[in-house]
Amino acid sequence: MTEGLTSEQIDKGLEVFQGLADSKLLTNLNSCVHCGLCAESCIYYLTTGDPRLIPARKVDLVASLYKRYNTFTGRMMPGLTGARNLDSKTVDEMTDLLFGACTMCGRCTSHCSVGIDIAYLVKTGRTMLSNMGLVPASLQSTVNAALETGNNMGIPEDEFLSTLQWMEEELADDLQHPDARIPVNETGKNVLYTLNPREPKFFPLSISAMAKIFFAAGESWTLSTKMYDVTNYAYFSGNQQEASVIAKRLSDEIDHLKTQTLVLAECGHGSRAFRWEAPNYLKQCFPFRVMTSVELIAGYLREGRIRLDPAKIKERVTLHDPCNLVRNGGVILEQRYILHQFVKDFVEMDPAGTDNYCCGGGGGQLAMSEYNVRRIKIAGIKAEQIRKTGAGIVVTPCHNCVDQLSQINFHYKMGIQVKTLAEIVADALILD
Repeated sequence: MTEGLTSEQIDKGLEVFQGLADSKLLTNLNSCVHCGLCAESCIYYLTTGDPRLIPARKVDLVASLYKRYNTFTGRMMPGLTGARNLDSKTVDEMTDLLFGACTMCGRCTSHCSVGIDIAYLVKTGRTMLSNMGLVPASLQSTVNAALETGNNMGIPEDEFLSTLQWMEEELADDLQHPDARIPVNETGKNVLYTLNPREPKFFPLSISAMAKIFFAAGESWTLSTKMYDVTNYAYFSGNQQEASVIAKRLSDEIDHLKTQTLVLAECGHGSRAFRWEAPNYLKQCFPFRVMTSVELIAGYLREGRIRLDPAKIKERVTLHDPCNLVRNGGVILEQRYILHQFVKDFVEMDPAGTDNYCCGGGGGQLAMSEYNVRRIKIAGIKAEQIRKTGAGIVVTPCHNCVDQLSQINFHYKMGIQVKTLAEIVADALILD
């Protein structure tokens, strides 16, 4: 038994290497050439200058454990190979670096000279800690809320329905039309729309914005009270079993309501965890269509189902690219196509697109209060990016990014507006 850890915990952590001992894991663990290019891509290192936070150091940390327990030289001569024991000291360092100093944004991966998937190795280390029961408490509580209540905010169904009811009343007053509704639990619709639970809890206007777009497009849609949460924080905790449970519930609800298309709300990691990752850990191809609301709105514009007034938005607008949606998901052009249809003064950040800096809120950082001070500090890079554009409105198709950018706005006294894509589109809708 290692001090502070039980032998059972250590065994559970090391099981990850046995379960993932495939070519991808081995290639990534053994390919780092320590060129240092990843350092200049990481917002943690750029902000602090702390060499511990260089992405390659995180690769070495996970690789050192693999060498210690899965290679002959590591078992026999650990000091010669840089192999490390899985003990309390190592676990503390893993927790701080892999959970507390990485958003898993993937920018280091795209800059790596040999193409190492650094975010994948960070997640591998997180999975080890998850198996050992050592996920940061605040992040695990968010996962537990989703597992126990169906949404990560633990919102009771009656509270959710009450919010939807008064949002529907306001929508009807605004549009003065009997079809201006927020349908709930209706079967046979074309679209099942999801939400980030922070919408009904803190940003209900985001719900009415998307409802207004659905109304203008004449869409057949519904929400579900049983499973509407687009997020999946177990993807960040590294617990694939818990991530699978959350994803399966959403898949089952689509089948239950007999809808044809699942539309994922503006949430980068939610889109990645369900659309691109869930088929892997559920081991099935979805028998329904899955798309983001970004792609849906762009489709409405191309098909002429909605029209936008270019005179409505008078301020300069810039766009923040969510890492999981853009760099890791490939949804790059659609949001730009939408904004170019009606925003007269649109400017890109520098860098932008797949090379854009993370806002600092991803990877579960916003859920981990333990690292709030560090999270706000690294956000200085994003604040400076925004300031250089001269924009008064920052649009981002991700509620996680909205939360982080809102805190950046407050902390760095920027005086900007932060909007989701649906919100700025709803502001400019032409309604007959």
